[in-house]
Amino acid sequence: MDRKEAFDIGYWSLEEAKLRRLPQERELERQIVAVIGAGAGIGKAAAHRLAKEGAHVVCADLDEAAAKQSAQEIIAKHGEGIGVAGTGVSNCGPAIGLSCDVTDRSSIVRMLEDTLLAYGGLDSVVVTAGVFFPPGESGRIEDRQWDRTFAINVTGAYILADEAHKIFSQQNLAASIVITTSANAVVAKKGSLAYDASKAAANHLMRELAVEMAPLVRVNAVAPATVVKGSTMFPRHRAIASLTKYGVSFDEKESTEELREKLSAFYAQRSLTRSSIEPEDQAEAIFLLVSNRLSKTTGHILPVDGGLQDGFLR
Repeated sequence: MDRKEAFDIGYWSLEEAKLRRLPQERELERQIVAVIGAGAGIGKAAAHRLAKEGAHVVCADLDEAAAKQSAQEIIAKHGEGIGVAGTGVSNCGPAIGLSCDVTDRSSIVRMLEDTLLAYGGLDSVVVTAGVFFPPGESGRIEDRQWDRTFAINVTGAYILADEAHKIFSQQNLAASIVITTSANAVVAKKGSLAYDASKAAANHLMRELAVEMAPLVRVNAVAPATVVKGSTMFPRHRAIASLTKYGVSFDEKESTEELREKLSAFYAQRSLTRSSIEPEDQAEAIFLLVSNRLSKTTGHILPVDGGLQDGFLR
């Protein structure tokens, strides 16, 4: 054996030893995931859950300040990154916060362009942005509110998927889209006509997208029951209106958080598991659908509702 061969053998052993000492790669390491609606609620919880598994997360929201706050929380946990000069993107570490109006295709395009400038690609898109307008005293909502409900809950999800698909096709790499719909999509009731109809449309949109984008892109949905904790859809006045509607006693002096907890407890009692549905529950389902654990699943809806009998068979 000559000296070079001896060196190569010895050096490789040292390399193998160093490799064995490295921490095991996390499940979503080197994956770039855009979470739209990451400023609060389910979107924020999903962003944190995906970052925990090693993903680089783009926190996007109509409220840019909230999106950046979510990103900063992730950075505080997982470390800083390096900025890209001239892009307006200040950090390319575990997360960045960007503005995104899902009713405006140009806004979506800008958000995705900034994502590519920051990270060089895109692997998954998670859509959690949504809106609910409670009916007024007449029991109805205005036409403009109906239009905006569908613009955000249905058309916005379509445009996001459509623009992301262009990137996925150019990359020619397996990708995933997860849309947050609702148990309300299959449970008919009074007081939320526009919201429920929009979520039913989102359910079928997901199925159509799964067919259109196969085999490269998997498209699935998560269907939560009512999530009160951390949701921007439950300001104080809506929590009070809901408690009144269901005959749940409360005191006007109670804090908004106390009112939300009472409402959440009421909703929990309507489920088979008697458990409150929280953003972290949806985040876990989103992680499963984004990961390779459910790599053979597309065109399906994963209910996370504590067990609602009226929603069975969806």
